Amino acid sequence: MNSGIISEEDKRKAGLFMASALEQGADMARISLSKSILDSFSFLNGELDKVSHSADCSVFIHLFVEGRYGTFSTNRLEESSIGDFIGRAIETTRMLAEDRCRTLADISRTAANARTGTELGLCDESYFSLDSSDRLRKAMSGCGFNKMKNTDSYKVISEEFEYSDSIDDNYLIDSNGFEGRHVETSFAVCSETTVSDSGGLKYSGYWWDSSPFLNNLDISDCSETSLRRAAACMNPQKRRSGKYNMVVDCSVSSRLIAPVITALGAGNIQQKNSFLSESLGRKVFSEKLTVTDRATDFGKPGSRLFDTEGVATSERKVIEKGTVRMFFVNTYMSNKTGMAPTVEGISRPVVEESQNLKSDGKRVSLRDLMRHCRNGILVTGFNGGNCNSSTGNFSYGIEGFAFRDGKITHPVKEMVITGNMLELWNSLEAAGGDARSCTRWQIPSLAFRNVDFSA
Repeated sequence: MNSGIISEEDKRKAGLFMASALEQGADMARISLSKSILDSFSFLNGELDKVSHSADCSVFIHLFVEGRYGTFSTNRLEESSIGDFIGRAIETTRMLAEDRCRTLADISRTAANARTGTELGLCDESYFSLDSSDRLRKAMSGCGFNKMKNTDSYKVISEEFEYSDSIDDNYLIDSNGFEGRHVETSFAVCSETTVSDSGGLKYSGYWWDSSPFLNNLDISDCSETSLRRAAACMNPQKRRSGKYNMVVDCSVSSRLIAPVITALGAGNIQQKNSFLSESLGRKVFSEKLTVTDRATDFGKPGSRLFDTEGVATSERKVIEKGTVRMFFVNTYMSNKTGMAPTVEGISRPVVEESQNLKSDGKRVSLRDLMRHCRNGILVTGFNGGNCNSSTGNFSYGIEGFAFRDGKITHPVKEMVITGNMLELWNSLEAAGGDARSCTRWQIPSLAFRNVDFSA
């Protein structure tokens, strides 16, 4: 069993960085050694266009010296250069301003169950048996341009298709005695197809799939799906500005939860840059919103047993029926603000499926949400825009489809949604059960009522 690309010799050298730091005057130190490999095969209009192979190795050194803190990185692992590098890093750290809030995480809070890096089952051993010819065959089997046919309504213009696979191996140690490792493989395909209508107007569709496991990767349908999505965008119609019910497809719904997750970070709260700064323990969202961090789900993308400080993760309620249950507080922010430490950030956020639409034990689908809303706009893409992290006010360009009586009627584009995140999430009607298994953020399709759309 290979179980990663960091060798015992690599781990020994990480230990030398640690030992040298303590010998040369550091009070505490944390060392993060990362190695990764990425291979990709790109096709343009059915022809191999680009082959890429990259390998990366880096060491990040976190030094705590006489109440001062500095971070440094290098990709040189030669034993003869370690002492000199650390010596200069410590000299530089001594020139920085004192900040006694910078410390290592208490060892009692760190993970003790992540020594091999494979405990969560995210390393596919078949990765190590792949060679370039295997990868090329996989890529060729997925590229669909030569199988695409023109129709009476559209002409296929182009397809960009890519297959890639990678492995990431991270080894973390600190002077308090923590040692942890995380190894994860990833396999991915993506396709972007462009078609034109009879008038020469062009429309594009995009699709992708990924998995930590090669056997779970859906290669065959990627190109077909991107073509279907491109063709569906043809002949868009304009809509008047106004308030519409909004359903957001699971492929893009993470865009709306991201500002909420960011606002729960202690750094933003301490800097008065969060619209949720006074929300802990308060019900500020719809009771239909529950967000859980399922950080330790076995075999699932995004799962981690420890954060970048080595602090142990666990399954936690972040928002429960609209009530904020936790902030993301690392050791530094805890020391600085007095807030109880939790974890540095979210690992695998899951928006829980609403129970109000469930029937016969079936998952709530996108169609269920549209039928529930009856009339409105289905959002399938966001085109720019932003959210003000301190106020929660947002403005996003969107594209998608109008629907009536739960059925799509025609495409729409060049519309903008505006509002406030607190108001938006209080208008949540339901969350589906259709989050894509390939994504780290498990955000399903979402339904909201009376959202402001501008044409």
